[in-house]
Amino acid sequence: MQPSQDQQDLFSLIQHDGGDNSISRRRFLHTALGAGFAAAALPVCAQTMITTPDTGLVTGQFSVDVQGQAVPVYLAKPAKGSNFPVILVTSEIFGVHAHIADVARRFAQAGYLAVAPDLFVRQGNPAAYPTIAELISQVINKVPDQQVMQDLDAVLAWTKTQGGDISRAAITGFCWGGRITWLYAAHNPSIRAGVAWYGRLTGNQSALNPQHPVDIAAGLRVPVLGLYGAKDTGIPLSSVEAMQKALAQGKSQSAFHVYPDSGHAFHADYRPSYVEADARDGWQRCLQWLRDHQAV
Repeated sequence: MQPSQDQQDLFSLIQHDGGDNSISRRRFLHTALGAGFAAAALPVCAQTMITTPDTGLVTGQFSVDVQGQAVPVYLAKPAKGSNFPVILVTSEIFGVHAHIADVARRFAQAGYLAVAPDLFVRQGNPAAYPTIAELISQVINKVPDQQVMQDLDAVLAWTKTQGGDISRAAITGFCWGGRITWLYAAHNPSIRAGVAWYGRLTGNQSALNPQHPVDIAAGLRVPVLGLYGAKDTGIPLSSVEAMQKALAQGKSQSAFHVYPDSGHAFHADYRPSYVEADARDGWQRCLQWLRDHQAV
């Protein structure tokens, strides 16, 4: 069976070459939430990987019941205090691996209660698939947007039991999770802000994916910051321009920052696509956006 156009587009977003700085898949393959990397994400570049300590934090895997389904969640929060602003961290197609857990710890070190849920738990384990093509066809293309919205609603509500202040909640996500960030901001207008890192903006509509970010832009009420790369061959600037045009019809005050020298996944410090200067700048813009919109 030939892959769909959307599947081909997504595959093009996440292709990469290990290069000379790659690490063997045996060393980094791991199945525990928040540890190691999916086989399809390897090889990994150890030289640029950031490791954020859990000093002063509470971290670990928890489980949230969503209508009888146990949804695993990686949580990181400050060890002292309560009523923390909440940040939902939505992953790439590779699931909640070591990099996503590290991002959650970065937010926790900044004062957030950060949660990264396994949004693929019903469809399969991303770590089990050896290639990107198999992962997309066997797992990612079977995940309904409605299911994801439901899981995020439940996880957000659960954070109240962990000391989270859901009146100050935000969402961020990368690639697949970047698209979800836009959609969840439209789904849940009580979210204070969102930051979408190179998430797809357009696509073919289907029963599982009835809308894409460009379709919800005009009615969006939550301010979302889009961080994108001008050299991203899978997300052309024309789609960013289409999204900006659609957003201009609404009142969300969402915005984009496009990095002229970056391509896709420029924040992913474990991959060859990483661009340190732009990743660091994007991180600061992310934190400032959340502060400006009272998410912290």
